[in-house]
Amino acid sequence: MNSAQHSVTVMGLGPMGRAMAAALLDRGYAVTVWNRTASRADGLVARGAALAPSPAEAVAANEVVILSLTDYAAVRAVLEPAAPALDGRALLNLTSATPEEARAGADWAAGHGAVQLTGGVNSSPTGIGQPESYTFYSGPREAFDRHRPVLEALTGRVDHQGEDPGLAALHYQIGMVMFWTSLLGYWQAVALARANGMTAADILPSVVETADSLSETFAFYAERIDAGVHLGDVDRLAMGLASADHVLRTNADAGVDTALPAAVVALFRRGVEAGRGADSCSALVELLAKPGK
Repeated sequence: MNSAQHSVTVMGLGPMGRAMAAALLDRGYAVTVWNRTASRADGLVARGAALAPSPAEAVAANEVVILSLTDYAAVRAVLEPAAPALDGRALLNLTSATPEEARAGADWAAGHGAVQLTGGVNSSPTGIGQPESYTFYSGPREAFDRHRPVLEALTGRVDHQGEDPGLAALHYQIGMVMFWTSLLGYWQAVALARANGMTAADILPSVVETADSLSETFAFYAERIDAGVHLGDVDRLAMGLASADHVLRTNADAGVDTALPAAVVALFRRGVEAGRGADSCSALVELLAKPGK
């Protein structure tokens, strides 16, 4: 086994895993790689990476093992046959998961003598290795500090969220709530624009302006929400419902799929029917926090 100082194993060579292995090679690390489809490693091997023929040999090669797989079921399927080689390893598990899956994964790793640092990468593959890119980590602080040079080779900014291995997954999924719902809103807007003879480029300036304004909106609501204040002095849920209904009918009139705007209308209507129509739209937080009530 190579020590953690300048050698790393990367398991899983999708776009993210390949970007991570490449960033480590750029910084002079000795990199061992493994992937179920071995041909995905060809470009990395040409640059000097070593291709392990099996998961067990990949794990055995280095103290630090980076996992970039589809989900934790894939992680378990890959690592279970390699379990005897896990003792003494630091698993940097950058695979997307729920907090409970991350905790269960850390417990399983500990049962085989390994330490898991859970990571949530807030970057696309093109941002890997860049100083402004950012990753949440949680798990043993000692492991975070010991392997920080490797972590910072992957993304320039790293943050330890706490000892609980589920915390990084939680913070990551909070980000994904924002990311995917925001992208869905953008794609809906593009579909509506196209139905009216416009292109994505045509609406880009106004879309970006709207997106940029949200940071101020979030800051305004955060203080009120934390104080439990949902006064209808700035906005009202009943008016929000009317606006959301206009969005729904505009999409319907254009012949665009209405699944997303209909879901928004349904949520606003639930809030109004719960007696919150005169409150701020932020009152929906309370509705979302207690589904079915």
